[in-house]
Amino acid sequence: MQQILYLEIPTPHTASVCNWLQQQFEPGEGKKIITPDGFRLLLETTGEELSIFVWSVQRTTYLKVFRQGEKLINTERQFLERLKIALINQFPYQYPAPPDINLSQQSIFEALAPYYPLTVQYFQKMPQGEYDLNRVYWWEKRWRSGVCNPKNPKKVVFQKEELTENQGKSEAICYDLIYVGGALGIIHAAVMARLGYKVLLIERLPFGRMNREWNISREELQRLIDLDLFTPAEVESFIAREYQDGYSKFFDANNPAIAKAAILHTPKVLNVALNAEKLLHLSGVKFREAGGEIWDETEFVRADIEPKKLIVYAEHQPSKSQRQANGRLLVDAMGSASPIAWQLNGNRTFDSVCPTVGAVIDGGFAPGVWDAKYGDVLNSHGDISRGRQLIWELFPGADSEITIYLFHYHQVNAENPGSLLELYEDFFTILPEYRRCDLSELVWKKPTFGYIPGHFSAGSRDRTIAFDRLVSIGDAASLQSPLVFTGFGSLVRNLSRLTDLLDAALKHDLLKSHHLNQIRAYQSNISVTWLFSKGMMVPTGKFLPPERINSILNTFFGILATVDGSIAEKFIKDRVDWLTFNGLAVKAAITNPSLLLWILDFISVDDILHWLGSYLSFTLWSLASFIFGWLPSFTRKIQPWLEPRYPAFWLWLKAFNYAITDGIGRPQNIIKNC
Repeated sequence: MQQILYLEIPTPHTASVCNWLQQQFEPGEGKKIITPDGFRLLLETTGEELSIFVWSVQRTTYLKVFRQGEKLINTERQFLERLKIALINQFPYQYPAPPDINLSQQSIFEALAPYYPLTVQYFQKMPQGEYDLNRVYWWEKRWRSGVCNPKNPKKVVFQKEELTENQGKSEAICYDLIYVGGALGIIHAAVMARLGYKVLLIERLPFGRMNREWNISREELQRLIDLDLFTPAEVESFIAREYQDGYSKFFDANNPAIAKAAILHTPKVLNVALNAEKLLHLSGVKFREAGGEIWDETEFVRADIEPKKLIVYAEHQPSKSQRQANGRLLVDAMGSASPIAWQLNGNRTFDSVCPTVGAVIDGGFAPGVWDAKYGDVLNSHGDISRGRQLIWELFPGADSEITIYLFHYHQVNAENPGSLLELYEDFFTILPEYRRCDLSELVWKKPTFGYIPGHFSAGSRDRTIAFDRLVSIGDAASLQSPLVFTGFGSLVRNLSRLTDLLDAALKHDLLKSHHLNQIRAYQSNISVTWLFSKGMMVPTGKFLPPERINSILNTFFGILATVDGSIAEKFIKDRVDWLTFNGLAVKAAITNPSLLLWILDFISVDDILHWLGSYLSFTLWSLASFIFGWLPSFTRKIQPWLEPRYPAFWLWLKAFNYAITDGIGRPQNIIKNC
């Protein structure tokens, strides 16, 4: 028998698809012979036969058609086209939105149980499940609001020419820096406070609460030590576990032979699991010891930007009292939920996103299901599922804890923003398919979730990350790697760069937008890889061959598995250089010439032109690095003379030095007290 068709049917109701095929679908010719999972089509004029059947995995339905013999049947193409069109019309993509609910009349569990029964069932088993499910719902509603109204975002930043009478009487303390967002924000804020600045941090949640766990490598953690933020002993105190090896492997049962691959081993990628709450607590201690102040359970409302200061208005949630603070500079660290990011960039706020859900599980797996010495860096156990290529991550934590994530790469689209609640229902449904387990036996410690955004940058200035007296960092700036989409790792890798440039701007009061837009974590070597991440996203409403994304991933990761391990490590840690990138691209094209044709399913002519702009930028910055490699050390030598005389040029020169080092994957050594 020969397979002649493989389709994804985007519905979990496999029985309904089977019944429709058996009872309603008209093949046009031949005799239907009903089978348990579909039907056989007997072509009485020739005696040839087709077998059509469906099955369910990943909360999705799949269909295959087999021909009994090797010879092409005359009317085969017409039948397959009729079948595909009928299935698409009968079972189109659905993008359900969460219901509008009134929590004053019912609990979050009661409100969501009819729509997401498994999600409610297992959140009820978590220690703070009701609070956390409220957070999931809030996060999804906030994200959808931004995606669905990009041209008319809520305005929260206002430019004022002069003080009003009430503002003039304000007795609020003047801070050098006001951070909004306390997860990634506290690490950055602690470094700045230890440099002597007066800093305020405003956090919507109780300080120290996290929706995600963090994994990183020891090499990257060393940067926190080099910055004098933590001692080696303090870093050890918030390391939960270090595994021996990490795996990346994608499902290839349906891939062509050319797109099957070995497991990629990356023992030094994301191999250190952190206790995020301990890290945040210790960062808070360091921050307060340096004079920093934290307003937690306080929601940012708006900011008024004046020529000589800014005023931030916020609301303390438990008391509903209004608070305000005056400062020199506002730092937006609110992540993908940031209304400031939407206001600054409108339609181009975020091009892509990884909706991510998961949980920390403290035991309950049978012996042999997983060895805590190992981690799953990237893993898929099936093909495209309801328009998404689902990918798993698994990282061992402290003692018997395991953190498991489920996510997918997704193009931001108003019709289909990407749903955390739908993804959680998938998570609880298909976790036993991914790792053999009985969900009722697992010990659920806490959920992990969020929207991790990305921006496809063609150059260092095509995204606005600053306004007068305002700058964005982390996920709000959305300049991290489009491959690994980890805001924490990107922040740590760029922490020295961001704090050094911000320190220079504050010292010389260079707080206009054109100055602050230079303080960014943009990397030209990473912007050029966005084409790779584009090939991991199913365009909204488009039916692709179900195996297509796994085929692309296996081709590329298979190549990484055959080269020196340091190359894969550099690629995933945002340090790939121009020669290495081009070598990998050429090798991929030679290994699998179909790859270029496959990628055309995901991109347009505009995308190709956009990527060529990114590639040109990467090439020019790499060339500049080769020509001006001597400049960073020379700049430090002339600093005492140059900085006091030409501070704006000094800031530009520092930013340029970072662009030709860190910005192309060759980070500078940290110079303390710079």
